[in-house]
Amino acid sequence: MYESPMYELLTELTSLCGPCGYEHDVAGYIAKRVAPIVDEVTVDGVGNVVATKRGAYPGPHVVVSTHMDEVGFVIKKIEADGLLRFEKLGGHDDRNLLAQRVKVLTRQAIVEGVIGTISIHMVKFEDASKVRGHRELYIDVGAASRAEVLEMGIAVGDAVTWANPLQRLGKQRVSGKSMDDRAGCAVVIRALEELSADELHGTLTAVFSVQEEVGLRGARVAAHSVQADVAVAIDTTAVSDTPEAPMDDTLSLGAGPCVKVMDFSLITSRAVRERLIDVAKANAIPVQLEVFPGIGTDGGELAMANQGVPTGVISIPSRYTHSPIEVIDLVDLEQTKDLFKAFVTSLRTEDEFRFV
Repeated sequence: MYESPMYELLTELTSLCGPCGYEHDVAGYIAKRVAPIVDEVTVDGVGNVVATKRGAYPGPHVVVSTHMDEVGFVIKKIEADGLLRFEKLGGHDDRNLLAQRVKVLTRQAIVEGVIGTISIHMVKFEDASKVRGHRELYIDVGAASRAEVLEMGIAVGDAVTWANPLQRLGKQRVSGKSMDDRAGCAVVIRALEELSADELHGTLTAVFSVQEEVGLRGARVAAHSVQADVAVAIDTTAVSDTPEAPMDDTLSLGAGPCVKVMDFSLITSRAVRERLIDVAKANAIPVQLEVFPGIGTDGGELAMANQGVPTGVISIPSRYTHSPIEVIDLVDLEQTKDLFKAFVTSLRTEDEFRFV
């Protein structure tokens, strides 16, 4: 069994409920966790946690961003029979929704529920190939009436998350909810804990952003609040190493962190990308090159801040992204942290990544 120093931290982070716009518990946890190891920590108006660590020597201002939010749902309507209708927060595949355990986040407590499904005995009365959209589905919290739901403290506007706790899979893999992007949060927290001022030239600002899954909104606010010389986003990315028809085996679980070339939000800085590759090679860290137009990260907003910021992305390989059973490899996770640290400690001056 592979023992990762980040396993306990990842367990704590993924146990928290923080869908888009409802990241309060995650923000509180992270702000408290990093406060003793940084020079300054603030929470801005939209909820981003911004932590600053100053190096012992002059150098560039580096911004790293990783998002706190997870995909989830929000209660839209309480039916007379006590069933709850919901809307999506972030991207979901409707095929993943049926028969899943969920948590409803009320003002007072967390209420357990399940997303209902049709019994196998009824399938003969319905088209078995039909995928019901989320607006046809409902959450069952065990109530028999609307009045009973209200007695539970549930209201329209309450957020909903998956209920799956983190669990070990095999020797070095884990599965659970919200790995996207609590895995990235774990990487940045551990890097902040391990980096000393004597290793840093300049300033490192870590942004734990909100509402990434609904349009990189927190990163947009943070990007224009910090004058960065270089930026890095850390997020998960969907691998293509399973046997489904669309998979092309270009990215694999357990093959090391991915250095992004491009996605729909960003064509990464060539200079930043090459530095990441060079420091990975120098530190014997295996990396994969990621060309994936079907995804976006906080890096897309960081790059367009102020007069433009050279930006790169390190991605943590993940299977079953945006589902309640996301899977990552703990060795990939440790190597992502090591690559980020090696990159940051390689920097010396503000102008290392000029375009020409």
